[in-house]
Amino acid sequence: MEYKRLGTTGLEVSPICFGTWRFGKEHEDSGVMETDREGAHELLDAFADRGGNFIDTANGYGEGRSEKWIGEWLADRDREDFVIASKCYWSDVSRFQENLSRKNVRAEVEGSLEKLDTDYLDILYLHRFDDETPIERTLRTVDDLISEGKVHYVGISTCDAWKLAKGLWKADVENYEAFTVTQPQYSATHRDPVANYLDVCADQDLAVCPYSPLHGGFLTGKYERVGDGEVEAPDGSRADLDEHFEDWYLSERAWDVLDEVRAVADEADATPAQVSLRWLMDHERFTCVPIIGARTVDQLDENLGAVDVELTDEQFERIDAAGQADA
Repeated sequence: MEYKRLGTTGLEVSPICFGTWRFGKEHEDSGVMETDREGAHELLDAFADRGGNFIDTANGYGEGRSEKWIGEWLADRDREDFVIASKCYWSDVSRFQENLSRKNVRAEVEGSLEKLDTDYLDILYLHRFDDETPIERTLRTVDDLISEGKVHYVGISTCDAWKLAKGLWKADVENYEAFTVTQPQYSATHRDPVANYLDVCADQDLAVCPYSPLHGGFLTGKYERVGDGEVEAPDGSRADLDEHFEDWYLSERAWDVLDEVRAVADEADATPAQVSLRWLMDHERFTCVPIIGARTVDQLDENLGAVDVELTDEQFERIDAAGQADA
């Protein structure tokens, strides 16, 4: 697997990042755990064995179990071989999650380092923008953590485009370490809400690591329309487990994109999931490294197969056009 430069960070990462939000996650309505400790370690082994080195987690994933299980797994590996990203704020695990104040950011980072059993985070994302704490105070704290070697780069996940721009401006004015990596929800079907955000990323040369690149599993092609607006979902899929799936992920535009993705997949001798991931990886306006999740090694292998898929310019544009059509 050939690595790629993650924007301006200098980090060399696998072209696909492995997201661990499923580790230890229990569904409130069903009580089902997405991935247990044994399954987590099996997936991490498979990802590393296939050349993957970029792992994404957060202090709140699985009520802290995700970081802990990754830390246990890393104990038998060379830490320097991996790029580990975690997040602070917007968690119901830490008692220091209420805001992005200096005290809370430090407490959450120290907690992540302890659970991961590591001396540093390669990337620390602000999980959300904190409207109540001046962003320059948060960035000053992260800047200190970077100076201390506990964090290498700072990123931000979901926020409005103007808030991203504000954070970049404040960092420039105050001479603090600025955002170099972003993590929006972005896929071939989910674009309008992040269009302006991505314009800022392109203009400021920020790397983009989209979460939910398969639109909650919708772009795997495993769902079918049946009846009047109903969806047929396999047992154990997100649509089967999550009562909000249809409201959050399904629309006429999404089905149009999936139709085009399926057509391109047939032409490219690939799966819809691989085509959807490849479409993201082929972006030229900014470095794009999608974050995948997987319940099984087979799913992981299918997603990693996107690395070997080739899309023509015409195929890329067809998917792009389907996502821009009127809903």
